[in-house]
Amino acid sequence: MHAAVFRQHGSTDNIRWEAFPDPECGESDVVLRMHAAALNGFEPMIVFKTTALKTPLPMIVGGDGAGEVVATGSAVTGVSVGDRVSIYPMVPGEGMTGETRLGTCAELHRVPAANVIPIPDGLDYQAAASLPIAYGTALRMMHTRGRVKAGEKVLVLGAAGGVGTACVQLAKAAGAEVIACSSSAWKLERLRELGADHVVDTSTTDFRQWVWDNCGKPRMGQGGGVDMVVNYIGGDTWVDSLKVISPGGRMLVCGATAGYETANDCRYIWTYEISIVGSNGWTREDQAEMLRMAADGRIRPVIHDVRPMRETGAAVQVLADRDFFGKLVLVP
Repeated sequence: MHAAVFRQHGSTDNIRWEAFPDPECGESDVVLRMHAAALNGFEPMIVFKTTALKTPLPMIVGGDGAGEVVATGSAVTGVSVGDRVSIYPMVPGEGMTGETRLGTCAELHRVPAANVIPIPDGLDYQAAASLPIAYGTALRMMHTRGRVKAGEKVLVLGAAGGVGTACVQLAKAAGAEVIACSSSAWKLERLRELGADHVVDTSTTDFRQWVWDNCGKPRMGQGGGVDMVVNYIGGDTWVDSLKVISPGGRMLVCGATAGYETANDCRYIWTYEISIVGSNGWTREDQAEMLRMAADGRIRPVIHDVRPMRETGAAVQVLADRDFFGKLVLVP
């Protein structure tokens, strides 16, 4: 088979579309002919090695994917050759696909049969591939952990990425008033089209001041601010996020793309009885629910671009440059 492989860290130029050994199907595994793979924010981090995670080399790029079953192991039941499936990429004993186990940007991919989910009728491979990591993470964060409700004001930082666009749609579907933040005018226009009630250009506007001016400054017994902040940015956005949350409100956190070490001001947490709600990943059932929601039209996977897998290196660079809106999908 061919795959998008890198054999050393440091540059997207190291990602090559090259011949690679076909996967071996174990007794509890299936092998898929990949029809689509999708990239996430962690791909540049893995390629550039900006995390402490130990990634074995050579590595195939890609955490998300969807394909057709072409082989099944002797112990596999309930999955058949020809099935259309989405990959649940967190594999017990192997770790995350594209991080510690070979990724999805390949013509063939091996995965335990327990880690595939049927694709509902009416949903194509590209849409199915775009949903697992970003949309599954957003669903768990917004519904299971955050319990977003109708009538709430929800501020989404970094709203133009995969998780962000999903959060905007989930909050809007719940009946919330959505404030979407991005640093690009063209992305803000797309966020309006996606359903955001308000948009904030963080390249020219302080989101903290915008909330104070438009929603009121939080004060005990007087309201003001927003009920929920979705913040997977971290870095220097942390304290300003605390300063815009209504009394009794909450901040949802599933990552920190701008840095894990943040300044803090504990006064706001106790004074306004703010909850910091962590959300780590998603479940297989979360992923299945996102597939159903997309098939039913309750949510729309936002795909920025579809490219051939031989252009995986260039696509990862687009992610690193943050010049995208939604998901980048790759096809053989």
